[in-house]
Amino acid sequence: MGAITAELMETGEKRDARGRRITPREQRAQWLQAYQASGLTMAAFARREGIKYATFAHWVLKAQKAAPAKPRIRFAELPLPLPGVATAPTSEQLEVRLPDGTVLRGTRVADVAALVRALRG
Repeated sequence: MGAITAELMETGEKRDARGRRITPREQRAQWLQAYQASGLTMAAFARREGIKYATFAHWVLKAQKAAPAKPRIRFAELPLPLPGVATAPTSEQLEVRLPDGTVLRGTRVADVAALVRALRG
């Protein structure tokens, strides 16, 4: 039987104790940003970039958990017309745009103002 010659090639990739490649955090962040802009499914993006789907799905899930949670929408029930408030309708429709993009419309100033106060509270 002849001798087997092996050559070790160093590619510069870091590997863990089990031999798996360690992808730098910056590279993962770039891939996640590119994925969000791509409009592709996770599977299609991972296939296109040559990443194992399970690994990429783990990165996406981890990034979603790390992202700040969106504030929950709160609702308040308001009796209309409001007791003790002038409720004469205006001739024009009012529109209030809140900083989060919410748009409130109404014809009674007091009702719209009360709704804004309830949403802020």
